Amino acid sequence: MITAMTDNYSNGGGSRLIRPRYGHRVAGVCAALAAYFKLDANLVRLAFGVLACIWGLGVLLYFLAWAIIPEEGEDQSIAESFINKAKNQ
Repeated sequence: MITAMTDNYSNGGGSRLIRPRYGHRVAGVCAALAAYFKLDANLVRLAFGVLACIWGLGVLLYFLAWAIIPEEGEDQSIAESFINKAKNQ
């Protein structure tokens, strides 16, 4: 499974931080960070789990990363599209 995720980033060697559409557990944040930093996704998941036990910090960071990191095939992140919609109104 880990090799399949790194194959998605083989064109840039993990040079761009994007959430994969496939091969992830929840929203793809851990898979994206693992591919970008060339780590095992389970280590990143473990780090978020430990941080979640510390005042819920892992949950907050995961939610922020989900909003900031764009999904594979998208031009903008969720936060960017929300800000652009607010500007246009």
